[in-house]
Amino acid sequence: MFKILFNCKFSGDLITISQPTISRIVFKVSTLLASHINRYIKIPSSDESRFENKRLFKELGRGHGGIGLPSIDGAIDCTHVRLVHTRLQNIDEIFRNRKGYFSLNVQVVVGPRTEILDIVPEWPGSEHDSRIFQNSRIYMRYRQGGLDGMLVGDGGYPALPFLLTPIGNPRTDEEINYNLIHARTRGIVERTFGILKRRFPCLSKGLTTKLLTSTSIVVACAVLHNLSLILNDNLEDDDEEIVNINNEVPVAKPHWQPGEGILVRNALIDRLFRNV
Repeated sequence: MFKILFNCKFSGDLITISQPTISRIVFKVSTLLASHINRYIKIPSSDESRFENKRLFKELGRGHGGIGLPSIDGAIDCTHVRLVHTRLQNIDEIFRNRKGYFSLNVQVVVGPRTEILDIVPEWPGSEHDSRIFQNSRIYMRYRQGGLDGMLVGDGGYPALPFLLTPIGNPRTDEEINYNLIHARTRGIVERTFGILKRRFPCLSKGLTTKLLTSTSIVVACAVLHNLSLILNDNLEDDDEEIVNINNEVPVAKPHWQPGEGILVRNALIDRLFRNV
């Protein structure tokens, strides 16, 4: 139903309902769906579910050497949702991203089955991924000890005790192999973005709605995505969603980098390959 309503937004000339009426309906429906965020978008709460997530993430990272990253709760990244057309006349320039178009920079944490575990939909396109993370609720949960595992993220994030990032210029075989394992593990978030935007094309084509409605639509799509997984309504894999671990797109460096995360990462690499 949500897909139908939103498609009507772009097809007002084909139906008898006025555009303002369609806009009100889209806002009400997306807000209602988004209100279920805490029910359907959440980090697993039971010990059994958290352990299973960690096991599945370790399996994602295993290659021919049979080594995977331990204690991974989720993969984190941001994706841009384009904002288009006349609704942007009064939008501040901070919504213009580094590629030159207006967007929301949406932070998402995903699980090993492409489920969305956390979402932050409201930041403007010009904001850096690492700054969004530093100001997010999930960052504070890790910082305060509310979560005991780790996340995996790309080089746009700082290395933290609870966030594993790739090594920028790997020199040893161990560092190279770590980067390969890390990329296989983190690839699930890119795959999830691909599935989400194929399931809801409005997220890739762009939103013409007001800002408040646009953020509600993003969350509503995430809620419906997780519901689709619960109901086994799965999309087939698309070749374009497969991450090329040997040719990742360069990302902007994090805006801050504390030292303790690098120490934790180095210790993990030493532990992973000590007996290999």
